[in-house]
Amino acid sequence: MKKLAELKKTLADLKAEGLAIVNAADDGEREFTAEEEARLDEIETESADLQRQIEAEEARLERRRTLEALPAGGTRAAGQITVDQPDPAQTGGFKDIGEFAVAVASAVNAGRMGGAVDERLLAVSNSHQGGGSAGEGYSLPPAFRDEVWELVSQFDQFGPLIDEEPTSARQVKLGADETTPWGTSGISAYWRTEGSQMTASRLADEGRSVPLHDLYTLATATEELLADAPRLRNRLTRKAAEAIAWMKNLAIVDGSGAGQPLGWMRAKSLVEAAKESGQVAKTITAQNVIAMYARLKMIPGDRPFWLIGQDCLPELMTMTIGDRPIWVPPTGLAEAPGGFLLGLPVRFSEFAETLGAKGDIQLVSPRGYYGVRRAAGVSFASSIHLYFDYNVEAFRWLFRYGGQPHLQKPVTPAKSAATQSHFITLAERA
Repeated sequence: MKKLAELKKTLADLKAEGLAIVNAADDGEREFTAEEEARLDEIETESADLQRQIEAEEARLERRRTLEALPAGGTRAAGQITVDQPDPAQTGGFKDIGEFAVAVASAVNAGRMGGAVDERLLAVSNSHQGGGSAGEGYSLPPAFRDEVWELVSQFDQFGPLIDEEPTSARQVKLGADETTPWGTSGISAYWRTEGSQMTASRLADEGRSVPLHDLYTLATATEELLADAPRLRNRLTRKAAEAIAWMKNLAIVDGSGAGQPLGWMRAKSLVEAAKESGQVAKTITAQNVIAMYARLKMIPGDRPFWLIGQDCLPELMTMTIGDRPIWVPPTGLAEAPGGFLLGLPVRFSEFAETLGAKGDIQLVSPRGYYGVRRAAGVSFASSIHLYFDYNVEAFRWLFRYGGQPHLQKPVTPAKSAATQSHFITLAERA
């Protein structure tokens, strides 16, 4: 088993080196150098030889497994785990993710100190990646990968609302033309007089790049937890999914853009509405929200909303125009759990700042944000892997995501100097 893990680790390192060479040429939009061509040829030759060795070792291990009798009762040697799953092609023969994780822990210990490895970890094709103390870990069987991704989606607050799509690339080239019909650049229209030559115009495509960044959780597990598969299942699914979804959504709102997506609150396209002259600290007035609404640039077909910290609720409840309140309390509509403000739904959120800080109230047209997630075929959860670190008893989940607002700067209207954007916030009132 240890030899097989070492072979696969060597093969994975070779492929990573080759991919780095290819990506460097692609990023530079150039051909391979002579040295790169020679090294790629060597990598292909060495990879083919390693693949043959891996297949031979797997065949040897498979022969050994078929000759070893199973203990009475239908259990496996490693961990005495019962195979009671009717669809092993999707589950690898494991009852649930907790049982799979316990088998992974046993396999790593076997790679370090010797011992049997649960044969289900190697039985299903395309269900694992290496393993053992030197390997890159075991990936989840398809059914469990889908289960984790479904939970991530369940906790995802902004993913279903923004302009999000899957990709198999490490970064996406995003076409961007922010010119306006009344501007001096980009596609323009002209009135033509008879006999005059037409004036040509063209797109002002900036060709931006949106890189995908690695987002992970590394959850340690005690020996007591490893012995309790149901608790481990909850830790590895629901808790990991909550953590991944939280960090993804936090980046969409407030990401720095350095090693993570660029959030709309840090983007240069954010419009900051000024507070009123002499406005009291930690207040939100009707004039504030009207000024914010006036700066919103809506995308046709989009559903803008207010993103507000819950400690702002007392301000909303006393906000009026004349003697009429401008906040309508909740009516039970799922899309507006916080009621309506100037006709747009209110979403109370942990991603908004505390009362008085910049970002305590935000006006968002969500389709103005572009997000891209790593995909592989139909199930885009295949980039999420369960990894057992042999130095620390831990499980790692990896997810790749990138994003940024469509606009790089606010838009200047044709007849006004007050710029507009898909994302508006109120200036600090400390």
